[in-house]
Amino acid sequence: MRGRGLLVASVLASVLVAVTTTAVLLLVDPRQPKAEAIKTGGLAGGAIVALYALWLNDRRRRTEEARHELESEKVADERFARAVELLGNEADQVRVGAMHVLAGLAQTTPRYKQTVLSVLCAYLRRPFDHGSIDEKPEDPDQAFFGKPERDVAPEQDHEMTVRMTAQRLITDLLPWGGDPDESQYHLDLTGAKLVHFRLEGRRFGRLVARRAQFYGITAFREVSLSKPALFSGAAFHGRADFRAARFHGGLSLQDTAFHGELNLSGAAVGTFLHVTPKPPEQQVGALEVLADTAFRVDPTGWRLTGAGHVPAGLQDPVRQD
Repeated sequence: MRGRGLLVASVLASVLVAVTTTAVLLLVDPRQPKAEAIKTGGLAGGAIVALYALWLNDRRRRTEEARHELESEKVADERFARAVELLGNEADQVRVGAMHVLAGLAQTTPRYKQTVLSVLCAYLRRPFDHGSIDEKPEDPDQAFFGKPERDVAPEQDHEMTVRMTAQRLITDLLPWGGDPDESQYHLDLTGAKLVHFRLEGRRFGRLVARRAQFYGITAFREVSLSKPALFSGAAFHGRADFRAARFHGGLSLQDTAFHGELNLSGAAVGTFLHVTPKPPEQQVGALEVLADTAFRVDPTGWRLTGAGHVPAGLQDPVRQD
């Protein structure tokens, strides 16, 4: 009814404009031919109808775009729900496929990115056992790739493949830098078992890896976190590469065990630093402590450098060995 009313109004307006224009032209110049005045008035009236047609076309276009966007969101929601459901499928190929669907959805629909990251992290937090990591391989840096001490069930190998896919997709989804919203992405890997986990060069907000178990080579080289990185109670069973990492939001290594080499060359921490009283036996390089960084415990024994703040009563940790 509203559209019909607007059409009638536009027709009446065009007639009024045509008549008014014709009358004005004849009053201004009575000697001009009436046919020319009527023609000019008709063109003026027709312009009103043309403007209405353009407005109506634009309105229809915007309505169609809104409907298409609504349908796209509905399809995306259905794809997400179905993919999450398939993560519980018994077939490892189906679970891998579901993870790729989620990752693709996160790339095409940005509002899903953090949700997909959270789902993948939740999958990695599930209980998991595998002979190549649980039996302490001869070379810890080659966990999973080395020969296990006992026979491993095929299901465990298949599940390991699925988990490695989840790890890789998490890395692929995190921004490299330059993203104005990079600080909004967070990872919660509490208690997860991670094998050859790599986050080199990624930029994001918070990393929670309390009581997580890291096997093989863990590569956090040049990672940058704007919020706290929490490794409280975690264990690194192989080499940990933190070279040139930036922990702007703080770093907790409370009760963290390093069974292999910890490389902190060029790494820096700000806001706060909480280290385990027992420093790693194989620390390479020194961790730079930025100005106004608060210490939670006495970091004696750790190789630190920089101009970080030291609370009263704590031994000065700012030194270079």
